[in-house]
Parts: sequence; C-alpha cells; structure tokens
Amino acid sequence: MNTKSSDASNYLAAASELAPSVSAAAGGIDRQRQIPQDLFDELAGRGFFRLLVPRSLDGAQMELPGYLRIIRTFGEVDASVAWCINQNNVFATNAVRMTEEAAREIWNDPRAVLANGPPDRSAIAVPVQGGYRLSGRWNFSSGIRHASWVAAVAPVAGRDTPGDPEVLRRGLVLLVPKQEIELLDVWQVNGLRGTGSFSFTARDVFVPERRTYRVDAPAREDGAVYVLPTVLLFAAGFANVALGASRAALDAAIALAGTKTHAHGTSTLGEMDTTRRAVGSAEAEWRSALAFLREAADAVWNGAQAKAKLTVEERIHLRLAATHAIRSAAAVVDAAYELGGSNSIFESNPIQRRYQDVHAITQQIQGRATHYDTAGGFFLGQEPRGIF
Repeated sequence: MNTKSSDASNYLAAASELAPSVSAAAGGIDRQRQIPQDLFDELAGRGFFRLLVPRSLDGAQMELPGYLRIIRTFGEVDASVAWCINQNNVFATNAVRMTEEAAREIWNDPRAVLANGPPDRSAIAVPVQGGYRLSGRWNFSSGIRHASWVAAVAPVAGRDTPGDPEVLRRGLVLLVPKQEIELLDVWQVNGLRGTGSFSFTARDVFVPERRTYRVDAPAREDGAVYVLPTVLLFAAGFANVALGASRAALDAAIALAGTKTHAHGTSTLGEMDTTRRAVGSAEAEWRSALAFLREAADAVWNGAQAKAKLTVEERIHLRLAATHAIRSAAAVVDAAYELGGSNSIFESNPIQRRYQDVHAITQQIQGRATHYDTAGGFFLGQEPRGIF
C-alpha cells in the first residue's frame, strides 16, 4: 500500500479485508490484553499506525472523514484494536510539533508506535546539561505493549507545579525509547482489555533536549489535520470506536431475535412487538448519533481546510457530537444486551464484550457527561468552560 496517499479508499478496503482476522483474534486479544504480535505486524505493515503521520515522514496524512470511517470499521470487529489505532495515530500528529530530528528518529522505523499517558504527581523533569533527568509515573498508556517509544509530559523542576492541570495543556513532553522505562501491569479491567493500557515509570532517565517539545508548540508543517486540537481528534475517533462496537452488538441482537424463541411460547423474539419497538428505537438512536457526528466532523474538517483554524462553535459542536455519540452508543448496547436476555451474559456471546467495551469508553474523559455542560454554557451565551 502507498502510505504516502491520503486517499482513504485503499485503507478502507484493507481494513475490510483484515476485519475477519481481527474478529477471529478478538477473544485472544481480550484474554491476553494486547494485540497479538502477528496481527500488530499486519496492521503496522499496512500503515494503520501512520494514518495521521505527515507525508514528510512517509505517513498518509489522511483526511479526517475517511480516517474516522476506518476507525469505525475496526470498532465493529474489536474495540480494543480500534482504540489503539486511534490513540496511537492521534498522538502521532505531534510529529509536527517535535523537532524534525526527533520525529525522524521515531518514524524512520516503519512499524514505530508512540504511546503516552497522563502523569501522576510524582512526574518531574529536572534540567541538566544537554537535557533533562526524568522520573515519575504515567498511567492509561493505551497500546504501550506494542509501542517502541513513550511520550511523557512532565512539569519542569523549578518552573512548574506538579499536579497543575496546565502541565497537560502547556507542559514539556519528553520522548523516551520504551526499553528505558518500566511497565506496570495495572490493567485489570472488564472493558477495552485488549488496549493493554499499562502504566509506566521512569527512574532518573536522561532525555536529550532534542527529544523534547512543548505540548502547545506550533506545527512546523502545514496540513488541515494538524489544525485540529488533538483532544477533539481523540474525541471523534473514540466516538467512532463506540459507534462501531454498538453497531456490532445491535446486529448480533437482531440476528439472535430471528432465531431465539420466547421461554413460554413458539414465537421468535423478532415476532414480538416489544422487540420490534426496541430495535426501531435503537436504530434511530444509533443512526442519529452517527449523522450528528459526521456533520460536526465534516464542518470542522472543512473549516480547517478553508481557514486553517476553527471557530469556537465548530469545536463545541464536535465536542457535543462526540460525547453524544459515546453516550448514545451505550444506550444502544444496553438495548442489545436487554434483547439478548440470558444469552448476553456469556463471554461467548458477541454482545457481552461490546457491552463491557462501550461502557468502559463512557468512563474515559472523552465520554464524560460533563461535556454537555460545556456545550450547554455555549448555547446559553456563556463563555464555555471545559475541554474542547
């Protein structure tokens, strides 16, 4: 595949081609809490971890609408795989904010993956001759088990306050080869298990100045995708993961309704009025959420292309649409779970894992209901507060 092409059609075809293999591996992905090496090699070899990497680094620098369709395609077969692809791609947009030397050091490896995670209060970067000494702990590092590098944001000793939220918005990011940090296996969860979102620690690791950059550093390359705030790229991508997983759950419930009979009768579930209403309602909710998300994402993309910047309204709309899509996906997967009855509680049932995955997504920062507060304040004519 020509990874320099921003055309999503070839990647979409490849995603559809790989979908059966990902689906077949889903149980193992969940049990092992990681993407198996052979599957990772296939995904990486086809460029799925370089979709948003700039063309100057042999990436696809893909347009947002096509990128989101790819994420949703993988979300339908395995939410953990889709989550890792989105997490690692969105963070890779920072290739245009770090030094070109550091970016090439990382992405000259065609299978490179850069993982990251928010710091706890122990994180600190101490200035020394030629760079920094890094120590501390970082959590929720999705995809770190197949990553080759980690990015650790940290306060700088003598300048920043540990635990200050501004560190995440304007702090220093230090890039470290994975072999120089230690993984902590804390990922004992019931949803998105396959993301392997371990924590990691650094103990007095030297990081040269060339491998550091500021979170709010301006992009050194043009490109509409680099106009988009990473927080909104994460939101739109993870919303498509949730929609993909809930679509698969609803399809599984519909298939089951055609064969499962009522416990005290001969009619199938699909022949019952209550089932018809539940399916119709769930379809309406899923399709409405997708339509709103597409509309908001397209508006943001068009704004980035035309103006090389976004309006507050465009950003708020995408934040609202992404949050609503995640919350709607949870409602749809709940409906599918209810329709499945006792079948839904078994690990062998495809609804069960989707139920766990989608509800894990609602608990992540991108799925929090507080984002409705941000949008509501904007529509009330107030200065919006929140992450957008």
